[in-house]
This record gives sequence, structure tokens and C-alpha cells, in this order.
Amino acid sequence: MNQGVTLLCVERARKKLYQVQKKYGFLTHPKVIEQSKKLDDLLNHYQTCRSDH
Repeated sequence: MNQGVTLLCVERARKKLYQVQKKYGFLTHPKVIEQSKKLDDLLNHYQTCRSDH
């Protein structure tokens, strides 16, 4: 995944995290934690892409 695509995925994952948190209400809900981890993975990948260039 290139840097631009990764950034787009980060924004989508961030929006989904807000939606999931709004739906389930608690930051400790398993669905919220799962989405948060997905966002973290994408952010880590994006950071790696940036440092490689």
C-alpha cells in the first residue's frame, strides 16, 4: 500500500471508530477496542511508509 492509499484507509478507519464508539458508547467495548486496534495498525503502517521515503 502506498502512502496516499494508507492515509485514505486511516481516515476511513478513524470515521468508523467514531461510529462504533457512538453506537456502543463505551471505549472499553470489545468492538470499539477492535476498531481502535485496526486504526493503530494503519497509523503504524503509515508512519513506516513515511520513514521509508
